[in-house]
Amino acid sequence: MTSTRRQFLSLTGAAASTVVLAPLAAHAQTPTVEEVLHDPDAPVMGNPQGDVTLVEYFDYQCGYCKSMHPVVRDVVKADGNVRLVMKDWPIFGRGSQRAAELALGTVALGHYPAAVDALMATRGRLNDASIKAALKDIVPVEAANNSFYADRRKWERLLSRNDQQATALGFRGTPSFVIGQVLYPGAIDRDTLISAIRAARAA
Repeated sequence: MTSTRRQFLSLTGAAASTVVLAPLAAHAQTPTVEEVLHDPDAPVMGNPQGDVTLVEYFDYQCGYCKSMHPVVRDVVKADGNVRLVMKDWPIFGRGSQRAAELALGTVALGHYPAAVDALMATRGRLNDASIKAALKDIVPVEAANNSFYADRRKWERLLSRNDQQATALGFRGTPSFVIGQVLYPGAIDRDTLISAIRAARAA
Protein backbone atom coordinates (compact mmCIF):
# COMPACT_ATOMS: atom_id res chain seq x y z
CA MET A 1 0.00 0.00 0.00
CA THR A 2 1.52 3.27 -1.07
CA SER A 3 0.82 6.32 1.00
CA THR A 4 2.67 9.26 2.38
CA ARG A 5 2.63 9.93 6.09
CA ARG A 6 0.91 13.25 5.41
CA GLN A 7 -1.96 11.53 3.60
CA PHE A 8 -2.42 9.00 6.35
CA LEU A 9 -2.42 11.64 9.08
CA SER A 10 -4.64 14.16 7.34
CA LEU A 11 -7.55 15.28 9.53
CA THR A 12 -11.11 16.13 8.67
CA GLY A 13 -13.58 18.56 10.12
CA ALA A 14 -15.35 15.81 12.04
CA ALA A 15 -16.98 16.41 15.39
CA ALA A 16 -14.89 16.78 18.53
CA SER A 17 -13.91 13.65 20.42
CA THR A 18 -16.16 12.46 23.20
CA VAL A 19 -13.73 12.20 26.09
CA VAL A 20 -10.45 13.91 26.78
CA LEU A 21 -7.49 11.63 27.35
CA ALA A 22 -3.84 12.28 28.07
CA PRO A 23 -2.16 14.57 25.50
CA LEU A 24 -0.43 12.93 22.56
CA ALA A 25 3.03 11.87 23.68
CA ALA A 26 5.77 13.53 21.70
CA HIS A 27 7.72 10.27 21.60
CA ALA A 28 4.80 8.12 20.45
CA GLN A 29 5.71 6.25 17.29
CA THR A 30 3.21 6.72 14.49
CA PRO A 31 1.88 3.33 13.39
CA THR A 32 2.11 2.33 9.76
CA VAL A 33 -0.89 2.09 7.47
CA GLU A 34 -0.53 -1.69 7.46
CA GLU A 35 -0.47 -1.88 11.27
CA VAL A 36 -3.67 0.12 11.57
CA LEU A 37 -5.66 -1.35 8.69
CA HIS A 38 -4.46 -4.95 8.70
CA ASP A 39 -3.61 -6.04 12.22
CA PRO A 40 -3.93 -9.83 11.85
CA ASP A 41 -5.55 -10.23 15.28
CA ALA A 42 -8.17 -7.46 15.00
CA PRO A 43 -11.68 -8.80 14.34
CA VAL A 44 -13.04 -7.95 10.89
CA MET A 45 -16.71 -7.48 10.11
CA GLY A 46 -18.43 -6.43 6.92
CA ASN A 47 -16.72 -7.76 3.79
CA PRO A 48 -13.26 -9.15 4.66
CA GLN A 49 -12.23 -8.67 1.01
CA GLY A 50 -13.70 -5.16 0.76
CA ASP A 51 -11.92 -2.48 -1.21
CA VAL A 52 -12.20 0.10 1.59
CA THR A 53 -11.18 -0.45 5.21
CA LEU A 54 -13.04 1.34 7.98
CA VAL A 55 -11.34 1.11 11.39
CA GLU A 56 -13.27 2.07 14.51
CA TYR A 57 -11.66 2.63 17.91
CA PHE A 58 -14.52 2.21 20.35
CA ASP A 59 -15.62 1.53 23.92
CA TYR A 60 -18.72 -0.44 24.92
CA GLN A 61 -19.63 2.19 27.52
CA CYS A 62 -19.32 5.12 25.11
CA GLY A 63 -22.75 6.59 24.42
CA TYR A 64 -21.66 8.00 21.08
CA CYS A 65 -20.25 4.61 20.04
CA LYS A 66 -23.56 3.00 20.93
CA SER A 67 -25.65 5.52 19.04
CA MET A 68 -23.36 5.28 16.00
CA HIS A 69 -23.15 1.51 15.92
CA PRO A 70 -26.42 0.87 14.05
CA VAL A 71 -25.42 3.57 11.55
CA VAL A 72 -21.98 2.05 10.97
CA ARG A 73 -23.43 -1.44 10.72
CA ASP A 74 -26.16 -0.39 8.26
CA VAL A 75 -23.86 1.68 6.06
CA VAL A 76 -21.31 -1.14 5.88
CA LYS A 77 -24.02 -3.67 5.06
CA ALA A 78 -25.63 -1.47 2.41
CA ASP A 79 -22.29 -0.76 0.76
CA GLY A 80 -21.28 -4.40 0.69
CA ASN A 81 -17.62 -3.76 -0.05
CA VAL A 82 -16.25 -2.34 3.20
CA ARG A 83 -13.94 -4.10 5.66
CA LEU A 84 -14.99 -3.02 9.15
CA VAL A 85 -12.14 -3.46 11.63
CA MET A 86 -13.28 -3.12 15.23
CA LYS A 87 -10.58 -1.99 17.66
CA ASP A 88 -11.55 -2.17 21.31
CA TRP A 89 -10.19 0.83 23.19
CA PRO A 90 -11.60 0.36 26.72
CA ILE A 91 -11.07 3.78 28.25
CA PHE A 92 -14.07 3.94 30.59
CA GLY A 93 -12.88 1.54 33.24
CA ARG A 94 -13.42 -2.01 34.38
CA GLY A 95 -16.80 -2.53 32.72
CA SER A 96 -15.34 -1.56 29.36
CA GLN A 97 -12.33 -3.80 29.85
CA ARG A 98 -14.46 -6.78 30.85
CA ALA A 99 -16.84 -6.31 27.92
CA ALA A 100 -13.90 -6.10 25.53
CA GLU A 101 -12.38 -9.29 26.94
CA LEU A 102 -15.59 -11.29 26.66
CA ALA A 103 -16.36 -9.98 23.18
CA LEU A 104 -12.89 -10.96 22.00
CA GLY A 105 -13.45 -14.32 23.63
CA THR A 106 -16.37 -14.89 21.28
CA VAL A 107 -14.20 -14.51 18.16
CA ALA A 108 -12.99 -18.13 18.22
CA LEU A 109 -16.55 -19.25 19.04
CA GLY A 110 -17.96 -17.58 15.93
CA HIS A 111 -20.21 -15.13 17.78
CA TYR A 112 -18.28 -11.86 17.63
CA PRO A 113 -20.64 -9.76 15.44
CA ALA A 114 -23.65 -10.77 17.55
CA ALA A 115 -21.72 -10.06 20.77
CA VAL A 116 -20.75 -6.60 19.54
CA ASP A 117 -24.35 -5.81 18.59
CA ALA A 118 -25.62 -6.99 21.97
CA LEU A 119 -23.05 -5.06 24.01
CA MET A 120 -23.57 -1.93 21.94
CA ALA A 121 -27.31 -2.15 22.65
CA THR A 122 -26.84 -2.00 26.42
CA ARG A 123 -27.74 1.08 28.43
CA GLY A 124 -25.97 2.64 31.36
CA ARG A 125 -22.79 1.50 33.02
CA LEU A 126 -21.60 -2.03 32.40
CA ASN A 127 -20.88 -4.52 35.15
CA ASP A 128 -20.59 -8.29 35.30
CA ALA A 129 -24.34 -8.76 35.61
CA SER A 130 -25.31 -6.47 32.72
CA ILE A 131 -22.62 -7.94 30.46
CA LYS A 132 -23.82 -11.46 31.23
CA ALA A 133 -27.41 -10.43 30.56
CA ALA A 134 -26.46 -8.90 27.23
CA LEU A 135 -24.66 -12.03 26.08
CA LYS A 136 -26.99 -14.66 27.56
CA ASP A 137 -28.79 -15.43 24.28
CA ILE A 138 -25.56 -15.50 22.27
CA VAL A 139 -22.93 -17.40 24.23
CA PRO A 140 -22.42 -18.48 27.86
CA VAL A 141 -20.18 -15.97 29.60
CA GLU A 142 -18.10 -18.84 30.96
CA ALA A 143 -17.37 -20.05 27.42
CA ALA A 144 -16.39 -16.57 26.25
CA ASN A 145 -14.24 -16.09 29.32
CA ASN A 146 -12.46 -19.41 28.81
CA SER A 147 -11.90 -18.62 25.15
CA PHE A 148 -10.41 -15.23 26.01
CA TYR A 149 -8.02 -16.71 28.55
CA ALA A 150 -7.02 -19.50 26.18
CA ASP A 151 -5.57 -16.77 23.93
CA ARG A 152 -5.00 -14.22 26.66
CA ARG A 153 -1.55 -13.08 25.54
CA LYS A 154 -2.75 -12.50 21.97
CA TRP A 155 -5.77 -10.47 23.06
CA GLU A 156 -3.87 -8.46 25.66
CA ARG A 157 -1.23 -7.57 23.08
CA LEU A 158 -4.00 -6.53 20.68
CA LEU A 159 -5.63 -4.28 23.28
CA SER A 160 -2.24 -2.75 24.02
CA ARG A 161 -1.61 -2.10 20.33
CA ASN A 162 -5.05 -0.55 19.94
CA ASP A 163 -4.31 1.85 22.80
CA GLN A 164 -0.86 2.72 21.47
CA GLN A 165 -2.19 3.32 17.97
CA ALA A 166 -5.09 5.50 19.10
CA THR A 167 -2.76 7.60 21.24
CA ALA A 168 -0.10 7.90 18.55
CA LEU A 169 -2.72 8.95 15.99
CA GLY A 170 -3.80 11.74 18.30
CA PHE A 171 -7.26 10.39 19.07
CA ARG A 172 -8.53 11.73 22.36
CA GLY A 173 -11.72 9.76 22.76
CA THR A 174 -14.20 7.32 21.31
CA PRO A 175 -15.46 6.74 18.76
CA SER A 176 -12.60 7.55 16.40
CA PHE A 177 -12.23 6.27 12.87
CA VAL A 178 -9.69 5.64 10.17
CA ILE A 179 -11.44 5.40 6.81
CA GLY A 180 -9.10 4.49 4.03
CA GLN A 181 -6.13 6.57 5.09
CA VAL A 182 -7.90 9.54 6.65
CA LEU A 183 -8.51 10.11 10.35
CA TYR A 184 -11.93 11.06 11.70
CA PRO A 185 -11.67 11.87 15.42
CA GLY A 186 -15.08 11.77 17.04
CA ALA A 187 -18.62 10.81 16.11
CA ILE A 188 -19.71 11.42 12.53
CA ASP A 189 -23.14 11.31 10.94
CA ARG A 190 -24.40 8.91 8.28
CA ASP A 191 -23.83 11.26 5.36
CA THR A 192 -20.26 12.01 6.45
CA LEU A 193 -19.57 8.29 6.86
CA ILE A 194 -20.90 7.50 3.39
CA SER A 195 -18.94 10.39 1.88
CA ALA A 196 -15.77 9.29 3.65
CA ILE A 197 -16.11 5.77 2.26
CA ARG A 198 -16.67 7.14 -1.24
CA ALA A 199 -13.64 9.42 -0.90
CA ALA A 200 -11.48 6.52 0.29
CA ARG A 201 -12.63 4.41 -2.64
CA ALA A 202 -11.79 7.19 -5.10
CA ALA A 203 -8.37 7.94 -3.59
